Amino acid sequence: MTSTDLQCPKRMQFGPCGGVRPDGQCEMRTGPCAFPDVVPWSGVEPASRPAQAPLVLTDFSCAPFDEDDVAATARILGRSCDAVLVGEHQNRPDFPPTLMGRLLLEAGVTPWITLSCRDRNRIVLEQELRGLRSLGVGTVLCVTGDGRGYDVRPDVTQTFDLDGPRLVSLAASVGMVPAVPETPTAPPVHARPARLVEKQRAGASLAVLNHVPYPDTITDFMATARTAGLSMPVVAAVAVFTDVVSAAVLQGLPGLELDQSVVDEVLGAADPVSAGIAAAVAEARALLAIDGVDGVNVSGLASASGTRVGAEIKAEVGRLVKAEVGA
Repeated sequence: MTSTDLQCPKRMQFGPCGGVRPDGQCEMRTGPCAFPDVVPWSGVEPASRPAQAPLVLTDFSCAPFDEDDVAATARILGRSCDAVLVGEHQNRPDFPPTLMGRLLLEAGVTPWITLSCRDRNRIVLEQELRGLRSLGVGTVLCVTGDGRGYDVRPDVTQTFDLDGPRLVSLAASVGMVPAVPETPTAPPVHARPARLVEKQRAGASLAVLNHVPYPDTITDFMATARTAGLSMPVVAAVAVFTDVVSAAVLQGLPGLELDQSVVDEVLGAADPVSAGIAAAVAEARALLAIDGVDGVNVSGLASASGTRVGAEIKAEVGRLVKAEVGA
């Protein structure tokens, strides 16, 4: 265990995480991030496993602990996307990953299940990975995880037995296809492309980039990453919001930014829902034109009117994107 590992509240060895504040401050405590630069991967480098990125990967949100709502939401999204991304949230409950994977497979959609190191130790993470593989879930998004808010279940500890890159290595070792996130706008910004390459060295086969305010940011990020050796497929995030609440949720996540002029245009429109859908499709079009971007993640709450309404909005975005591409 290194001195840096002891200093990081998430006990990371291969940092920094994607939650570093714009001013370089730690997400979880007062003071700067423990990692001034990217720590190179020093573990086993598995043979690369070629994987195909979905053209449309859509965030999956539903009512907590409601099997019927899982199925209903899957029916809405399944017609307009190639896979759904199941998040793992620090502030609301979810079914266990293996159970969610089974429910979604039974509903006829392809799940990408997020596994976070925040709430599970290494043994439980391995149990979930082997359970997902046994079910036939192929892809898992490996994340260190956001820190739990100080006012969210203060009686519950945060585990962080592993960090994202070590979870990638574990997932690859049990035969899963590991996907990883990266935040191009999080400090140190210059080193984020290199960090994604280090995750690839740890065994990642797919990448999902977090929201950025301008597509040119992704153009520059991808050019630098590919020069540094990035070869795995990349999916870029498209922000979907139609009201103040759904925009604020995206803007409130660590390391994520939106184009404020687009936010103002959508929220000030006579029909914010139509404007939000049009803005998301325009962003998807711009991102898919970037060399090295293979798909888009239709992402966000989309609406404050409930998960079912949000799913309908995201489904329309996915449908329009696929219609433009001819998929």
